[in-house]
Amino acid sequence: MTALKTTLPLPRTVYRKEDGEGSVQVKMNTGPKIDGALVFAVYGKGGIGKSTTSSNLSVAFSKLGKRVLQIGCDPKHDSTFTLTKRLQPTVIDILETVDFHAEELQPEDFVFEGYNGVMCVEAGGPPAGTGCGGYVVGQTVKLLKEHHLLEDTDVVIFDVLGDVVCGGFAAPLQHADRALVVTANDFDSIFAMNRIVAAIQAKAKNYDVRLGGVIANRSAGTDEIDRFNAATGLERIAHFPDLDAIRKSRLKKATLFEMGDSPEVKSVQDEYLRLAAKLYAGVAPMDGKSMKDRDIFDFLGFE
Repeated sequence: MTALKTTLPLPRTVYRKEDGEGSVQVKMNTGPKIDGALVFAVYGKGGIGKSTTSSNLSVAFSKLGKRVLQIGCDPKHDSTFTLTKRLQPTVIDILETVDFHAEELQPEDFVFEGYNGVMCVEAGGPPAGTGCGGYVVGQTVKLLKEHHLLEDTDVVIFDVLGDVVCGGFAAPLQHADRALVVTANDFDSIFAMNRIVAAIQAKAKNYDVRLGGVIANRSAGTDEIDRFNAATGLERIAHFPDLDAIRKSRLKKATLFEMGDSPEVKSVQDEYLRLAAKLYAGVAPMDGKSMKDRDIFDFLGFE
């Protein structure tokens, strides 16, 4: 009997980049850097209010006289509608109309002015189940640089999809100076925050991004947030309560700075202005240490 001859395929050479302890990611082309502006990346559990926080923080920076650019990084392209009063097309949508010939685009094709002069871009994302969000972020920053739109900007805010911390949607961390985490005073939000902190730690090994602080949102109290922060080396830098005016502002497609001047609304506006001033003055990097999933599961809650 003739022995069967088996030919094994040669192993592929895969170029990988270490992106933190216990994590190996395919090396990504980070593209052009953002120079000159302060860059913040806002993360948090899906539905926690990152877009509300980002948009109102953008307005607060603009009220302080800063030139602000907000970049939504979500295929739903709903980051900036309270600023522009409509759903704007995404960078990928617009590139598709010119068969991805970026040189045919003008700034007004993909950058839109919102409330109080905040400039808005919806980077969007690839179609569901396809592509990588990191490519979209890279293309967006490249376009902005090519059209010199970052040269006259003081603050850039990336509003990032949910609590996804894959290499693609962690791409804004490669451009950011500080990462901000939005959370509520509940188990699910803090559990998600812990994993986001781990992702930021991993990126900080190879990039300049550092943790800038925790924003408590939609919460009457902050006891669980503060307890977690104390255990992990983090700090709460702002607190926004669960006001009905916030819910109504989304329905009205408006920022909180357009919702009148009742005492409760004014207090939230003042908190955003205080936070913007604090961030622009510079916050010290926080050396937060995430917990293992089992440890935080046991840590949170009551006996």
